[in-house]
Amino acid sequence: MIYILVGLVALIAGGGGVYLILMSVQKRTKQDALAEIELMKKNQLIEVKEKFIALKAEHEQQVQQRNAKFQEKENRIQQREMQLNQKQSEVQRKSNEAEALREVHEQQLTILEKKKSELDHLTRQAQEQLETISGLSADQAREKLVESLKDEAKTNAMSYINDIMEEAKMTANKEAKRVIINTIQRVATESAIENSVTVFHIESDEIKGRIIGREGRNIRALEAATGVEIIVDDTPEAIVLSAFDPVRREIARLSLHQLVTDGRIHPARIEEVVNKVRKQVEDEIIEVGKRTTIDMGIHGLHPELIRLVGKMKYRSSYGQNLLQHSREVANLCATMASELGLNAKVAKRAGLLHDIGKVPDDEPELPHAILGMRLAEKYKEKPQVCNAIGSHHDEVEMESLIAPIVQVCDAISGARPGARREIVEAYIKRLKDLENLAAQYPGVVKTYAIQAGRELRVIVGADKIDDKETELLSFDIAKKIQDEMTYPGQVKITVIRETRAVSYAK
Repeated sequence: MIYILVGLVALIAGGGGVYLILMSVQKRTKQDALAEIELMKKNQLIEVKEKFIALKAEHEQQVQQRNAKFQEKENRIQQREMQLNQKQSEVQRKSNEAEALREVHEQQLTILEKKKSELDHLTRQAQEQLETISGLSADQAREKLVESLKDEAKTNAMSYINDIMEEAKMTANKEAKRVIINTIQRVATESAIENSVTVFHIESDEIKGRIIGREGRNIRALEAATGVEIIVDDTPEAIVLSAFDPVRREIARLSLHQLVTDGRIHPARIEEVVNKVRKQVEDEIIEVGKRTTIDMGIHGLHPELIRLVGKMKYRSSYGQNLLQHSREVANLCATMASELGLNAKVAKRAGLLHDIGKVPDDEPELPHAILGMRLAEKYKEKPQVCNAIGSHHDEVEMESLIAPIVQVCDAISGARPGARREIVEAYIKRLKDLENLAAQYPGVVKTYAIQAGRELRVIVGADKIDDKETELLSFDIAKKIQDEMTYPGQVKITVIRETRAVSYAK
């Protein structure tokens, strides 16, 4: 821009003065440029000084901060040093005190040892004087004193023990009576007496002829299939079923009911119905066992033990229903165990199972308590329960407090007025012995004691024994019963051999 102006001026001014003007302008331009450069230098120096001052101030601030931190750390170190010095002084003080106490303790020990020595010396002098006066040595005097103290202690101890024993006996008898009375009062049950006959009611006497059948074949088939004596007499609208085994009587009663209801009564139908009813009774036995365990709150029994519990419904003990007796004993055991602070559930379990040895499937020659214990052990019952079952008639030694409780409760249940009849138990045992005796002979299929044990019916296999051998078998059985058993009156032995020819029309 400057050069353009200069050029214009030069053109205007003309050729002579152009040079002068240019020189003047050039000179002023250099001066201005130098002045501008100098100004720029000054400005840059000022900016540099300002930046230096700022950096210096920032550096001084950082140095101050570091110095402050160093001063703070130094103060902390001095404080800690002072604390350590104080602690060291405290430790030194306590050490000095401990040293002083140790010195005092050593002085006291020295004095104590000295006094002990003096005491021993005085004791020996006194002992020597006593030995001189009494004429006995110290050991002899000690022995005499000990003996006299022993005698006195024995006398006092015996007197004290006797007092405690008398008081315990009085208290124990009183407490035992209280527990038993409370237990009996809290457990009330009915008395039930089992009979050996069942009366089957019919609508009319015409049905009696159909039950007897042509030439008595129906009634014979029914008696042979069930083992029950069926008495058809002049009693109106009634037929008497006689058997010592309640299961047989129940099977015969239900079979008769189905046959009479159905109307088809003949030997083949009788056998079919009896087999069907026998299966129903077995199912009923299992159902009764399950229902009993649920009612009693007893869980985890083996299925075979549940079946045996249900089977007790059809058995009696001295005329007392076995299942009702067992339930009563279980409740008594639970109550008494609670009174004594024992496990009521285990006691109830042992009470319910204590007579399962009376209802086995076979008849081994063992006391029912031992047999019941073995059954319980076989089906993994607790040792306490097994021992209580086996020891409730003292066949084995009692090993827990549950065992005497079961024994006492069994006696309580059987001792109630009207609960048992000894003659019924002996009667049933005699009938079972009759059947077992005849069943030992080869070829015998079934044996039934009927007519209250006055007749024994023996059913033999037709393919195993012929007609002549049946007569000999009847004589042998009669002779053995006469030699080995005791019974009132006489026993009639009837051996039945039946030949059947079976064929099927297809």
